[in-house]
Amino acid sequence: MKKHHLTAAVQTALMPARAEAASDQPAADNQSPRSWYTINALAASEPTVEIYIYDVIGYWGVSAQQFISDCKAAGVFSAKQINLHIHSPGGDVMDGFAIYNTLARLTCKIDIWNDGLAASMASVILCLPNATVHMPSNAWVMIHKPWSGAVGNADDLRDLADWLDRNEALLLNAYEKKTGKPREELAALLSADTWLDGLQAKEMGFVDVLEEPISAAAYVNENKMKDFNNIPTQARTLFGAKANAGTAAPVPANPTTTAVLPGQPQQPAGDDAVAAFKRQEQARRNDIQDLFALTGGRFPELMAECLADMDVSAAAAKEKIKAALGTGASETGPLGSTVHIHAGNGNLIGDSVRASLMARCGHAEKERDNRYDGFSLRELARASLEGRGVSTSGMSPMNYVGMAFTHTSSDFGKILMDVSNKSVLEGWESANETFEKWTRKGTLSDFKVAQRVGLGDIASLRKVREGAEYKHITLNDTGATIQLATYGELFCITRQAIINDDLDLLTRIPKLMGAAARGTIADLVYAVLTQNIKMPDNKALFHADHHNLLSGADSAMSIKALSAAKALMRSQKAAAEGGKGRALNIRPGFVLVPTELEDNAFQLINSTSVPGADANSGIINPLKGFAEVIGEPRLSDSDVAQWFLAAQGGDTVEVAYLDGMDAPWIEQQEGFTVDGVTTKVRIDAGVSALDYRGLVKAAGK
Repeated sequence: MKKHHLTAAVQTALMPARAEAASDQPAADNQSPRSWYTINALAASEPTVEIYIYDVIGYWGVSAQQFISDCKAAGVFSAKQINLHIHSPGGDVMDGFAIYNTLARLTCKIDIWNDGLAASMASVILCLPNATVHMPSNAWVMIHKPWSGAVGNADDLRDLADWLDRNEALLLNAYEKKTGKPREELAALLSADTWLDGLQAKEMGFVDVLEEPISAAAYVNENKMKDFNNIPTQARTLFGAKANAGTAAPVPANPTTTAVLPGQPQQPAGDDAVAAFKRQEQARRNDIQDLFALTGGRFPELMAECLADMDVSAAAAKEKIKAALGTGASETGPLGSTVHIHAGNGNLIGDSVRASLMARCGHAEKERDNRYDGFSLRELARASLEGRGVSTSGMSPMNYVGMAFTHTSSDFGKILMDVSNKSVLEGWESANETFEKWTRKGTLSDFKVAQRVGLGDIASLRKVREGAEYKHITLNDTGATIQLATYGELFCITRQAIINDDLDLLTRIPKLMGAAARGTIADLVYAVLTQNIKMPDNKALFHADHHNLLSGADSAMSIKALSAAKALMRSQKAAAEGGKGRALNIRPGFVLVPTELEDNAFQLINSTSVPGADANSGIINPLKGFAEVIGEPRLSDSDVAQWFLAAQGGDTVEVAYLDGMDAPWIEQQEGFTVDGVTTKVRIDAGVSALDYRGLVKAAGK
């Protein structure tokens, strides 16, 4: 989908005003000061973590990236038990899926409590696989189709519709996996904006354990609730302000970090009144800055006016922005000719900075209306901070670039990682390696040693007489084995590089590392041939007993030697105990040669006649086109005379990747010893010869 920008549709974005969902509450030490979640690690003797998602996911500029970082700090990924409490009207789709995918990969015991409402994206998180879901009979689950506000031409709106359809498919995947219900039935529920109480959710399969009803639930963001249709009267009563009076969300016992949960504002003591006032005023200013950040800096005077007037709340500021947007729009349509989309909370500045940098690094086309085109790296760092409402006034470049890396609201580091990832993949794709032509791609799900079945492991099928039973074939443990290993390197993107506008750290260096990753796999593959590794029968891959080795003067590259190698491969048989094995009829598909022999081999195989024969003699080349010639410098490094024959179909050498991910991974960590971020490029792969029958070696001398 094309990259789109938010202007006129900011009005849609501002509907669930962030400020109106906020409460002045402190948070746990490992959370942002204003957040939609809290995480509490219990006593060390009990490796249990409590997570509360109690507001709109993605609000206040707190992203899933920060949530996952806080999870790591609180020990979520090493916990044996996770208690996840949800009371949320939903929120940002991308943040929600990031949370779902991260928690879904965990193997510990997970219990989820719906403490009142799991609506929209929160209902997807409720459906974590392998989790036990608890829900009071009078709590609610709400599911609906993803939605967005947009203006633009027909093509733009079709793009948006496609994007929404893809997100709906992801929602249905989660619901289908949890409930086991037919996809068509679930899709109908989405279309109807369906509300399910505890009993209905239990019957549908969304809930595993039905709990006793609750008397009241914590307050739910009123503006967000206005976005929903078909809200049952019982739900409105349960989540209303009166129902919330005196109600507090549960607090886990013996936490090592203390958090005041959403819905539990502290009442300041008299001595703290000034401090409380300061917090409230700062919260007001932050909320207003968040709202104006969505406008892309179009109304600086209006923002200054709102910030200066302490009587202007975030809600009032929202109305002023709506009025300003209304007066600035043309009668004939949206500003300019670009589509303007809001989905979730949006990130206009971050998306524009990312698009600008992608174009500058050659990974995307330049956008005509992107105000950040031509900005240097340090200017983009500053823009990413100010777009999140973080003032850089009076800061030196060294300071604000450093803050762009470390500030919890900044996504500058993530943008740099996205650009670096594009460069790594470009290097991987452009690396001119030959091994994939004649090897087989495999998949491994872990780092354990795995067994492989070779060409000769199944000799033949037994005859089954009428009425007799079929028998299981017996496979011995002498097949080839394969195991994953991790290969990788680090590189650093420093503050100095950003200030110096050094694009090599985002383009050339990661691209070279991507190419090196592919080259590493090629090194492993050709080492199988040149090092003549041992097979499970404790004999070398190329061995006289394997009938796949030519040696002596007659093995030098020639029509005669090629014919002999072909005959060896074609005569290979499956293993058979006490009898003659079945002929496998393996056909050669590739001739692997050092680069010194490449031209000679190509001429021998592709000529119409044989060397030494007159062109009109009528003597044809019997091997014309029988295999593809692959010249490989790694074979030259080993021996310029030897060459190999490889079978068609890939039953030669397997290259396996973790979960089938046949491209490098890139990960990023903020550095403590380095002023910037450290980026890791890694790939998990394993290489093994599958069966000696699919390969022949000619010593060439």
